Amino acid sequence: MIPIRDTIESKRYPVINYSIIIANIFFYMVELGRGEQLDRLFFIYGLVPARYTSHHISSYFTFGQQIFSFLSFMFLHGGLFHLLGNMWSLYIFGDNVEDRLGHLRYLVFYLLSGIASGVVHIILNWGSPVPTIGASGAIAGVMGAYFILYPSSRILTLIPFFFIPYFIEIPAFFFLGIWFLMQFISATLSPPGIGGIAWWAHVGGFVLGIFFCKLFLKFEPFTLPDRIQRITQKKTTPRLHLIRPHYSDTDLDIYGDLILSPHEAIYGTVKLISIPWGFQRRLFRVRIPPGIRDGTVLRLEGMGRVMGSRRGNLYLRVILRP
Repeated sequence: MIPIRDTIESKRYPVINYSIIIANIFFYMVELGRGEQLDRLFFIYGLVPARYTSHHISSYFTFGQQIFSFLSFMFLHGGLFHLLGNMWSLYIFGDNVEDRLGHLRYLVFYLLSGIASGVVHIILNWGSPVPTIGASGAIAGVMGAYFILYPSSRILTLIPFFFIPYFIEIPAFFFLGIWFLMQFISATLSPPGIGGIAWWAHVGGFVLGIFFCKLFLKFEPFTLPDRIQRITQKKTTPRLHLIRPHYSDTDLDIYGDLILSPHEAIYGTVKLISIPWGFQRRLFRVRIPPGIRDGTVLRLEGMGRVMGSRRGNLYLRVILRP
């Protein structure tokens, strides 16, 4: 299963979330240029439990270096797929959490979740000389916050089925609950002090992310100037739309709603439409002409139900939402 996006749209562009993703990509590019010095970089800027539990090792590092590693370790990654997996999860879940917490609170929340996950990892891997790197702990905190903020949301998930893209919506509480359970089971089954995935950092990040989110919601968000808020206001809806069709048993035509923003209605846009039918979901492009109005019905010939040689049409009603 490959998560594509959630079904709750953020109202503003997640500038902090995008900045964090860009920063992670930048530092990964720095890693690529280190060559044979990469292991040394991981030991200095990664999180090594033995650096904090062994006086013999800690004596080689300054107090500032020891503190800085709690921040720097979450911006390093062990490979391209490690980076892509983390950034994709952050892209899916981070925008809504930032939308709810506000830009500044989200930045503090993200860094605090990452630091807290590192502390959990050190405690449960006491004395380990293996460096831990990656944004997984901080992202687990974001996922924990999403778990309590948007439990009724759904995760649009791609299931490849013999080269046919099959899309299904999975409830967020179920998707994230299964993910957390898998992390917890993996953590309990993994011997401490060895290399590999920092499972307990994921578990700790998720749980503490829930705690920090509830704590942060008790404080008023920092309000940006009106001009900046207008700039960060989203003007488009997601490119991929999953249509929930309705029809009658005697009619080959099917009907659905297509949600657009006023900006898209004025200037036009192109959307990817996924229509469920039986055990298959058809995916196709729809070009929205400029100047379309709320309530306009688009007729897509031949995209309805099929019965023998007869094929119905698909009718999409345009709904404008600010």
